Amino acid sequence: MLLGQHSPKLDEKGRVILPAKFREELQGGLVITRGQDRCLFVFSAAEFALVNDKIRQAPVTNAEARNYLRVFLSGASDEQPDKQGRVTIPATLRQYAGLDKDLVVVGVGNRAEIWDAKAWSEFLNTHEASFSNVSEEVIPGLF
Repeated sequence: MLLGQHSPKLDEKGRVILPAKFREELQGGLVITRGQDRCLFVFSAAEFALVNDKIRQAPVTNAEARNYLRVFLSGASDEQPDKQGRVTIPATLRQYAGLDKDLVVVGVGNRAEIWDAKAWSEFLNTHEASFSNVSEEVIPGLF
């Protein structure tokens, strides 16, 4: 499970050092793709295989499903961390997420998200109050 918030830097070659806590789960390979809210989703290869199984069930006749899959999968890049735990983020994905030198990597359970540090700060400022004020179950059965 990927948890926590980490603040690595993007180097001049477009690489990021994965948080040490994430390396074991991601050492067998990973997939980076477009996420929602202009961040990147990072899945372990095993988790992405599960996502792919669900994707294959999407009806080809549904225009929304087709469009979602086109955006989601066209940006996907399978990567292998090097011995230092670094992975290269392709230029198209760096541009999509507006990544600069300062990043935030957030573990959200079955995936990690990579955010530009300023974008993450803005996201938190916008959504922390609503997180505290949720009056009904957002995730049924959680609490």
